[in-house]
Amino acid sequence: MHSFGCRASQADGAAIETALAARGWQSAPAANDAQLVVLNTCTVTHAADQDLRHTVHRIHRENPDARIVVTGCYAQRAPDEIAAIPGVSMVIGNSHKVHLPDLIAEDTPYHGQIHIGDIFEQQTFLSAPVEDSYGDRTRPNLKIQDGCNNRCSFCIIPFVRGRSRSAPADQVIEQVRGLALKYREIVLSGINLGRWGREYGFSEQPVRLVHLLKRMLDETAVERLRLSSVEPMDFSDDLLALMAQSPRVARHVHAPLQSGSDAVLRRMHRKYRPKHYEDRIRKARELMPDAAIGADVMVGFPGETEDEFERSRAFIESLPFTYLHVFTYSERPGTPAAESPAQVPVPVRKQRNRVLRELAARKNLEFRRSMVGRTLSAVTLDNGPVALTGNYLKVELAQGRTFNQIVELRIGGVTPAGLREYSPLAII
Repeated sequence: MHSFGCRASQADGAAIETALAARGWQSAPAANDAQLVVLNTCTVTHAADQDLRHTVHRIHRENPDARIVVTGCYAQRAPDEIAAIPGVSMVIGNSHKVHLPDLIAEDTPYHGQIHIGDIFEQQTFLSAPVEDSYGDRTRPNLKIQDGCNNRCSFCIIPFVRGRSRSAPADQVIEQVRGLALKYREIVLSGINLGRWGREYGFSEQPVRLVHLLKRMLDETAVERLRLSSVEPMDFSDDLLALMAQSPRVARHVHAPLQSGSDAVLRRMHRKYRPKHYEDRIRKARELMPDAAIGADVMVGFPGETEDEFERSRAFIESLPFTYLHVFTYSERPGTPAAESPAQVPVPVRKQRNRVLRELAARKNLEFRRSMVGRTLSAVTLDNGPVALTGNYLKVELAQGRTFNQIVELRIGGVTPAGLREYSPLAII
């Protein structure tokens, strides 16, 4: 079982693996040893599609007898394209992902069988806690929302994941209660996390993400909750206030921006303008002076002029970001942006990407330097003598500690990518 892409995809993969195990399948140590290989795909960029194709070719070459089943977002978007890849025995779109164990059990012998339907009819919620996400077995990822009702002009995700839908509150509380017995920190994720509970008919009384967080804090023993990514306008005053007031919620605000240009945001069909975004970010910084504040930013969107890019760069420069995820625009077939005749040349996209990455590096270094001499709360990780602070900074530990513990660390200095714990024995 291998999942590509975002935390939501990782959660889907965990649910599939759990369902297969219930049917008697055992996890193989590697694809070369497997009778069945399930590839759970991403399709947010052209590179994500390429990763899948390269993986299929490699597995089929090294283990030609293995049945290769491809599911996920790329499978939903282009099933025929995937079915034509040598070695693929079955393609199962997101619309049928919940039925994957049954479909595999049918064991249809011919090449390229496709199972796909209307994703907007999807009502089921597929998820399981990911207890080994991105090589980190100390901070499980729990998906509580799926799908998206937005129609950003560059994004294919609504068309491969369907409408927004939420995990039932009682189910989420029970999952958090169970995870809290084993883990100190839990990461909450979703395709559009801030929309949890918003769909029509979900609850008799209006509920929001902040209400669910309060229930988690009141009804479970979880020591730290972290929100993965929330759209800017879903960072309500109530949500930001709860994050600021509770030491059990990580002071970490990740709000996708995409562009700081008003004109570009309009062409993207984003639902806010720079002034709205700035209001939320400055409110977060006012309430949480030491919080991590990050954003997704896209460069090279169709029609982005030099002036529009400069407006975006200056806007980002003006805000108290501590890190950025910078993406180069990638055409996605089936989206309005991909049909635009005003595509930005790839070399220009790459150059703009470098500019924002350098800006992000400067801001991150400034933030890390401001933490020297302070004491920060952090969870110790199991992938090295390192811990992750509540405000999303990696700290190299001065001495070995048991992983999966929340500790207080005095910061002694900066490293090339993070911080260093103070040690009286360190050579200055």
